[in-house]
Amino acid sequence: MPEHSSLSIVSLIMNASLLVQAVMLILFLASIVSWVMIIQRGRYQSQAKSNFSAFESAFWSGGDLNQLYRQSNSRSVSGDVDGAENIFRAGFKEFTRLRQQVNADPDAVMEGTQRAMRVALNREEEKLEANLPFLASVASVSPYIGLFGTVWGIMNSFRGLANAQQATLATVAPGISEALIATAMGLFAAIPAVLAYNRFSARADALYSRYETFAEEFSAILHRQVHAKQS
Repeated sequence: MPEHSSLSIVSLIMNASLLVQAVMLILFLASIVSWVMIIQRGRYQSQAKSNFSAFESAFWSGGDLNQLYRQSNSRSVSGDVDGAENIFRAGFKEFTRLRQQVNADPDAVMEGTQRAMRVALNREEEKLEANLPFLASVASVSPYIGLFGTVWGIMNSFRGLANAQQATLATVAPGISEALIATAMGLFAAIPAVLAYNRFSARADALYSRYETFAEEFSAILHRQVHAKQS
């Protein structure tokens, strides 16, 4: 029985009009790309959260910041540095460079350091939110694309019914079934996309908030250092 149902669905798709088939193909491709992005986003954000926890532990362990910076730089060569560690590297590099200048003004040093960290913070935000606009588009547009295919298929069914000598349910049922598959495929593409978008947006916001908090705390530490040296 399930085999017969699957064959009947395949036959309905194959017998659909070219426009409805094009709609189904678009929705199928959108669904495939969405799932690829969902898996990629899930892995990236999980790794980003794990990396942040590991770096935060190393940062607050009381070790030397210069040593931590050198270790971070060595890891950055292989591309293993991400998230808050990039913010740390950008801020500490600018802080060290500005503080080595002759007669460096502490406020100017901190302003430059905070500016460098804001740039790094914005880059990390872009990484966290990558591909989310596509998922949002699939979630909002797919049902309407499927509905368009359904309306077109039903319209063709009734147009054929008008030319039929004997109007029966069996005459229009295949055409309506073909059309409704487009709506089902639209929902199949949209539902995972909207669930993933909501989940990943919330996780991105939470991680970004933690990055901001770290940047503020790191800025406070550097502020104490530069003013302690000045006094």
